[in-house]
Amino acid sequence: MATTSGSGDSNAVVSGRKHLGIPQAVFVEDVIAFMKQPGNETADLVLRRLDEQYQKYKFMELNLSQKKRRLKSQIPEIKQTLEILKHMQKKKDSTNPMETLFLLADNLYAKASITPTDKVCLWLGANVMLEYDIDEARALLEKNLTTATRNLEGLEEDLDFLRDQFTTTEVNMARVYNWDVKRRSSEAASKSTA
Repeated sequence: MATTSGSGDSNAVVSGRKHLGIPQAVFVEDVIAFMKQPGNETADLVLRRLDEQYQKYKFMELNLSQKKRRLKSQIPEIKQTLEILKHMQKKKDSTNPMETLFLLADNLYAKASITPTDKVCLWLGANVMLEYDIDEARALLEKNLTTATRNLEGLEEDLDFLRDQFTTTEVNMARVYNWDVKRRSSEAASKSTA
């Protein structure tokens, strides 16, 4: 966790690795000094700002989780397509057609007889399909698999970093709130004795 001393900008980001542009939450070590900084006039204002930051982190988590889900479903599809290409590569020198079932819709398959070929068509997305040699298609899919796996690992690191920012922000909110409660009770006690 990052720490701050009593002085400095309350929005300062401690230097370190940027995680997809996620700002690093700064741990408020000295609440009294933090509350004396410009822009921190009232606890309500600071708590509102911290809550806004917390909500931004939640939004980022939602987006990253969706990307992670998408990649987790994409990786098995790429692996399955690679396995099919490897099988087709083995059979391309054969003269016998290959019998297979192919997916028409969810749980609906059709029988097909595929003559040996050295060409395949790959869906690239956005309703685009291109014809490739089997070797080119395999190279492309292996590159896509490597990229997707690397992106998934990066997303998991970013989600872990984001969870740390949640914790830091929640702790900061609790510390500022507790400081405000103590301040109000001490003000109330000094007014009652006066």
